Formats: sequence, structure tokens, C-alpha cells
Amino acid sequence: MNQKLISIITAVRMIASKDKLKTTGFYPESDLSLTNTVFNVERLTLDNLEKFIDSGEIAKIITENEIDNFFGRDFIHIEGEGYIAFANSPAQMWEMVHESKLTTDIPPEGRVANRIFIVTGAGQGFGAGVAEELFAEGGNVVIADINEEKGNEMVDSLNAKNQMNRAIFIKANVADPKSVEELVNKTVLAFGGLDVMISNAGILRAGGLDEMTPETFTLMTEVNYNAFFYCSKYASKVMKIQTRHKKDFYCDIIQVNSKSGLKGSKNNFAYAGGKFGGIGLVQSFALELMENNIKVNAISPGNFFDGPLWSDPENGLFVQYLNAGKVPGAKSLDDVKKFYENQVPAQRGCRVIDVARAIFYAIEQEYETGQAIPVTGGQIMLK
Repeated sequence: MNQKLISIITAVRMIASKDKLKTTGFYPESDLSLTNTVFNVERLTLDNLEKFIDSGEIAKIITENEIDNFFGRDFIHIEGEGYIAFANSPAQMWEMVHESKLTTDIPPEGRVANRIFIVTGAGQGFGAGVAEELFAEGGNVVIADINEEKGNEMVDSLNAKNQMNRAIFIKANVADPKSVEELVNKTVLAFGGLDVMISNAGILRAGGLDEMTPETFTLMTEVNYNAFFYCSKYASKVMKIQTRHKKDFYCDIIQVNSKSGLKGSKNNFAYAGGKFGGIGLVQSFALELMENNIKVNAISPGNFFDGPLWSDPENGLFVQYLNAGKVPGAKSLDDVKKFYENQVPAQRGCRVIDVARAIFYAIEQEYETGQAIPVTGGQIMLK
């Protein structure tokens, strides 16, 4: 994929987002044929458009053209490549491109209105719940998952709400750096940039030293540790362009970590080790990227008892622990659940809304970076 094109799309969005965030999207010449464009000064190519951006000329031309309420002129034609379209929201842009009458011109509303999110592992479970909260608050959300069926189901359920913001599905394997790079590039083509990368995808295979195989340990390390490096590497490349063109704008890279990243876990060292390492990456990336207005933080949830990891009726941890006799005197799944709830001062497991609130805090504040924010109901307290 042409990285110069990705950079230009990202820059144009932020230049157009002078007062409020805009959405941009890229349409290849084969998909669209327009003659009425914003830029008529000369035939634009990737090279001379890049010069327009660097010289500030593009900002002047965008400022001189109202881009909120008209069709036909909200496009930049790049000869031999296609069109960059920009509008107040993805829904407005789609209707503009297809020359349909807008049903409403109200932009997305909410705490994260028109911000662009990638949430990995968002086809189900914790990631899906977080994506739903972000979407409800006006965010444009990329559901990134290796499971196409679950991912598309999630997108359909969000877009059925008929909001002006939109969700899309992009298949991604977070353990593959090329797949993560493609995920970020496709996000830019669809929405115009990337404001928040939430590295949520993870796996858990418990076992002590005698049970854990090298192959399982390597797999868990690739998904729970290496993937955060890949997400941060390719997300920050786009984010640096954004903050360079909009000096007062902040981007965020957030790892959904775990309480196991704050305290060792018996017979669960592969998971805890990856999460401990993740916090080391968070702190290091935070020191490197804050000069670019990119904050890097971790959210460290407690046990998500309502999720499939714990509550699956066939293979969930409650069933496994009951069958293994891990909880003394437990005779039912409720006994096992109560045993673990009693270890939490709040007397319950972590919920999606608890994590979502911590994510909103990390995004909205502009002064804290490199932190592992515990969401454990008091089970883990920072020292």
C-alpha cells in the first residue's frame, strides 16, 4: 500500500479539522468519477499535493471553502490515484459521495464524537463491550478480530443504531506485524486517520512449569506481548502525522492489561509475564511519544466473571475449578463464583462499563501517560 497516500489522507483530515474533527475517506478513481473538486489550481499528484501540504497552501484553500453543507466540492482529486472526500461524519460522507440527500446534518455527539478507534479482539467479550460504549459516545470504531463472523455481527449491531458515526470490521491477526500494519492503513482509508488504538486482544492458557509447553508459551507471548508492540509501532506512525498538523490534538495508545500485570499469578506465569512486560512497554513508549502528543497508558482490569473465560458453561474457569476441586468445599458453580467474589473488596467482578470509564478517563485527560490504571474493585492496590 502506498505509504505516501496514507500520510496525505491523514494530514488532510487534520488540516480540515480546524474547529471540530472531520471524517475523510479515500475512493479510488475506478470507484468514483467527479469533476467538481475543491482544488482546481492545477492537476494534483501525490508529489505536488505533498508540497501543498508542506507549504501550508492546502490549509489556506480548505479554509476558503466551506466544507460543511454542500455536495461536489468536498473532494481532492489525486491524479492516477483517486479522491479524498471529507465531511462531518462517515454517514454524511457516504451520502455525499453517492449524491443522496442527507437525512440529517447533525454530526456525531458524545464524549468521543468523531474520534477514530481501533479495538482489537472486539468481536466478542470485553472488546465488544468496550467498542459498544465507545460507539454510543460518538466514536467511529474499527472492530478488529480474527473471527470474521463475530466481527461482522458486532458491526451490524452497532450500525443498526442509525447513528451518524459508523463501525466497520477489519480482519486482523495481531500476532502478525504485516496484518497489524494493514489494519492501520485500512482504517485510514475508511475514516481518514486513527485517534485511539486499543490493544485488547489476548489469550489465556493457564499452567505451571510442568504443564506449560514451549509452543503455548510462545503463542501467548506473541498475542499478549508482541502484539502491543506491533499496534503501537504502526498506530504511532499515523498519530505523529496527525499531531504535527493539529498542534493541540492528543492521540492515545491504550493496552487492556490485567491485574495479573500488577501481581504474579500462580500457575499462570505465561499470561502474567506477558502482561508485566506490557506495562514495561507502556512506560517506555510513553516516554518516547509524549513529545508527539501521544499518550500511552494501560488499563488493568480485575476478573471479568461474566465473560466466557470464567462463565462458559462447558470450559469456563468456574467449571474447571469446580471439577478440579480448586475451591475447598465448593459444591456448585455459584460456590466457586462466590469464593472469588469474596476476594474483591467490591464483592463483584469487573464489568465492561468499569473498563470503559477508565478508557474515557485516559483519553480525556491530557496530563498523564505511562500509567497502569487498576480497575480491580480494590483487589490490587498500587504501592
